[in-house]
Amino acid sequence: MSAHSHEIEEGLAFLPKFDASGLVTCVATDVATGDVLMVAHMNEEALRKTIATGEAWYFSRSRNALWRKGETSGQTQRVVEMRTDCDQDAIWIRVEQIGAACHTGRRSCFYRKVEGEGTGAKLVFADAERLFDPDAVYKK
Repeated sequence: MSAHSHEIEEGLAFLPKFDASGLVTCVATDVATGDVLMVAHMNEEALRKTIATGEAWYFSRSRNALWRKGETSGQTQRVVEMRTDCDQDAIWIRVEQIGAACHTGRRSCFYRKVEGEGTGAKLVFADAERLFDPDAVYKK
């Protein structure tokens, strides 16, 4: 183990490792239930704003834009704890989720199970109740 990797893996300096696009993967879980709510990306600014404000900020790859969770929908995430993995290339935030985490109006973005079907797979809805109507909230 090099001195640098030792510092990354065992040291106390927060040195997030962003990918070639300047992003780090972030997993958000519900602090009360442990449920995985969503997986998103943060750039350096989103990570800085999340730490500074205690609210989840992300970077949208599809819109190429910074966004605060809930700025449009009102479905916010208050960060209770933030952790990084061993090589600091992923972030885990435990949040108090207000309303739904998913833009589809569901509590979690993980509302479909993958089930084996012969040699393939199919999706089955699980915990898929909508908490809000996305068409009404986002006025697409």
